[in-house]
Amino acid sequence: MKKIYIITVLTTLFMTVGCKDNTQTIVEEDHAENENRIELTDAQLAQTNIVIGKVEKRQIGKEIIVNGMIEVPPQGNISITVPYGGFLKYTQMLPGSRIKKGQVIATVENPEFIDFQREYMEALANNDYLKADFERQETLNTENVTSSKVFQKSKSMYLTNQANIKALESKLRLIGLNPTSVKKGNISTVVNIYSPINGVVREVYINTGKYFNPQDVLMDITDASDLHVELNVYEDDIHSVRNGQRIRFRLANAPENWMEAEVFLIGNNVREDRSITIHGHLKEKNDELLPGMFVNAAIEVEATEQYAIPEEAIVRFEGKQYVFKSLGKRKEGESSMNDFEMLEITKGNEEEGFIAFNFVDETQDISTMEVVLKDAFTLLAKAKNSEDEGGHGH
Repeated sequence: MKKIYIITVLTTLFMTVGCKDNTQTIVEEDHAENENRIELTDAQLAQTNIVIGKVEKRQIGKEIIVNGMIEVPPQGNISITVPYGGFLKYTQMLPGSRIKKGQVIATVENPEFIDFQREYMEALANNDYLKADFERQETLNTENVTSSKVFQKSKSMYLTNQANIKALESKLRLIGLNPTSVKKGNISTVVNIYSPINGVVREVYINTGKYFNPQDVLMDITDASDLHVELNVYEDDIHSVRNGQRIRFRLANAPENWMEAEVFLIGNNVREDRSITIHGHLKEKNDELLPGMFVNAAIEVEATEQYAIPEEAIVRFEGKQYVFKSLGKRKEGESSMNDFEMLEITKGNEEEGFIAFNFVDETQDISTMEVVLKDAFTLLAKAKNSEDEGGHGH
């Protein structure tokens, strides 16, 4: 009986130890399965900004990140000069001043302008006499009353004066005077300089009262409607760039405000730094843009339809990227619970705040699931706080 008792005790002990080991294994497996699961009651969910929805496909492109500047083509930069020179009498223009076509941008004074107007009025005064003499000599020549030589001379003088009138009219218009006004006797030493375009004053090189020569530039004006982005692309990437590709760019002082352009010209000259110039037409006019502004840009070299989610749907933990899959609702006693599972992903290309991705677990079906699209960090915080407290996100 004593031996039987000892065997019974040992058997019971072994069975007890075995049960404890099995229980520990089950608990560990359950922990591994549920450590990335989080649950929220309806009341808890209502206190967050969480948005749940389907993962949609978007056109996401591979982008080349580059830098550049806002520029204008040569025909968009206009230098204001005045033939025959003069003294700058008045101007209100400053660098950055916006101007309209036909607006007075300066007034110039030159005594020579009086001579041009006097010559024009003298030519007009002679015109009536020379015309009458030409017509009279033509009639006499027809009737053989006078010689052809006299007729030809009167004709030459009349036509020469006509040419002189036209030349003086062009000269008056060139310096900004209206021949019709001069014809009425309005003579002036001062002329107005008008803007030939709508644009922006880029530089002013002269001050009031200063004399300038005919070849001197008074100011530079830029046609603001013809701005474009000029980007520097390194030769390793140039093979991927094509005309018509989309460009996203932003100013250094406004990093959240993305604008769009389109590649229209690719340079063929490699500079010393191994870069090539790319030109892009702006999609929309923007009055805030000025030549010389520095920009950060991304050229979309290819685009494919991919599953993508907003940037705020992705959380980072311990060097890995995750999203939260919605597992739906369930009842737990009197409460309605909302379950979520944290799944690891790999990130793809990013565009306009959306990121293409794939699940590390390839058995997950992106097309049918719903995920947290907004405020995913709230779930991450709850999951990790719960682990710290020894729980599993409950």
